Amino acid sequence: MSALGKLIEREITLISRFVTSLQEEQEALKAANPESLPTIHEEKSRLVDQLNALENERIQLVGGSANMPDRERMAAWLQVHPNEKTVAGHWKKLIELAQEAKRLSDLNAALVKLHLEKTTQALAILTRHAQENLFYGSDGQAATYTGSRIVDSA
Repeated sequence: MSALGKLIEREITLISRFVTSLQEEQEALKAANPESLPTIHEEKSRLVDQLNALENERIQLVGGSANMPDRERMAAWLQVHPNEKTVAGHWKKLIELAQEAKRLSDLNAALVKLHLEKTTQALAILTRHAQENLFYGSDGQAATYTGSRIVDSA
């Protein structure tokens, strides 16, 4: 197998692990289990750094214009190297996994947004409730409403 084929194979391994991390993140978000999110985030960040490094290696191997998107660069390379069926198959698999990662990432972002909205609503209710129950005592200091009536304390 060519150096490019081996490199893309390593990318496939890493992006597969990235997809697994996104799935774990999604499960934690669905279960409202934020304790596991920092560990998952660290793993995702590490994988992204490794994927970026491999992408840079691949760009060096494939060549082409610096402005050219990856798909166009690889399409051009594959057109020049039509016998590289393994590389073509690996590239297709890598693209499929990248699309799955994007889909999962978008879904996880929507879940985070939903949790944030619920938390914001809960805070607004609690803040409003605390403000509604705030009164001033005879000493002029703020005192919370206890539920007892003034008449009961006379």
